[in-house]
Amino acid sequence: MMEAVIIGVGLHPFGRFPGKSAIDMGAEAVRLALADAGVTWPQVQGGYVGSLEVSNPDAIVDRLGLTGIPLRGVFNGCATAGTAVSLAARAIETGEHDLTIAIGMDKHPRGAFAADPSVAGLPDWYAQTGMMLTTHFFGMKINRYMHDHGITERTLARVAAKNFRNASGNEKAWRRQALTEEEILASPVLNYPLRQFMYCGPDEGAAAVVLCRADQAHKYTSTPVRVRASVLRSRRLGAFEVQSLAVPTVENAPSPTVDASLAAYEAAGIGPEDVQIAQLQDTDAGSEIIHMAENGLCKDGEQERLIAEGATEPGGRLPVNTDGGLIGNGEPIGASGLRQIHEVVHQLRGTAGARQVPGSPRVGYTHLYGMPGVSAVTILST
Repeated sequence: MMEAVIIGVGLHPFGRFPGKSAIDMGAEAVRLALADAGVTWPQVQGGYVGSLEVSNPDAIVDRLGLTGIPLRGVFNGCATAGTAVSLAARAIETGEHDLTIAIGMDKHPRGAFAADPSVAGLPDWYAQTGMMLTTHFFGMKINRYMHDHGITERTLARVAAKNFRNASGNEKAWRRQALTEEEILASPVLNYPLRQFMYCGPDEGAAAVVLCRADQAHKYTSTPVRVRASVLRSRRLGAFEVQSLAVPTVENAPSPTVDASLAAYEAAGIGPEDVQIAQLQDTDAGSEIIHMAENGLCKDGEQERLIAEGATEPGGRLPVNTDGGLIGNGEPIGASGLRQIHEVVHQLRGTAGARQVPGSPRVGYTHLYGMPGVSAVTILST
């Protein structure tokens, strides 16, 4: 099977852009990725484009050129971008195409996401109890985790403060104002124990990734980044996930993140000890903490010590969310995972500028998690 490599990445800034459509943002990200790869749009043979708000994301070809390529729309909750990259890589690995693209774009209104529970196959009472608000679910989840594993509220604040600091040095991030732990702890509680500045927010942005066959990468770049694994998993019976109707009365099944990470490590032929930089889904500060363990990067409860020691800081043993993560960048759902890959690719190339982590990392890891209990993991290496 042919190996897929990344040869170009492009990122439109995340934030709020009145009067600018998601498709226009997506087209800008694509042009940046094409320029980074040294290719033109007519050379792209196929692609996958994801969005929540754009009903026909394939309309982006109107901005790029009507070349007749198959451009398939995808949506898989917060794992949409991971799905797009996985499919773009698979098209190369199976020999369907030699050069593909993954695109993500979204333009969300202010405020929390809202929906009729029936569209997710859920009863009315689920919304009436407030569970359609994901902030509610994540507050309950980290509250139980803190009780079980000795995680303190100070550690939540340390995670959020780190991500705001990292975003302050990222010219394409949305929330670029660094906040102290004390400022974060002084912000209003939204869903106990999570406070206002411990959450990400829906916003706008776009990103794109160009991939090609590994044996052809030399034609485009001297620094290809290998797609060692790209895996997607959904929830199992007994797992307590975002749209679960009840807490399991028996021992919980593993999160889909655990299943996805194990499968990705096996496919890549590496272990969590080999990961040198990670981008983890930080819908809130608690999620980053939980996902450190679910992705095998530490044991449950070790986060308290590791975070206090600075292990996840840019200069630490395992830098996490060096571009600010979701807390610093917000989450335009279709683009969020491609932003993660954009960051890891630049870190592995050594081109992350002021955000560059020391030690010339060779293995990077990205992770997504979202409704209704789906997780995507991509492992990249030089």
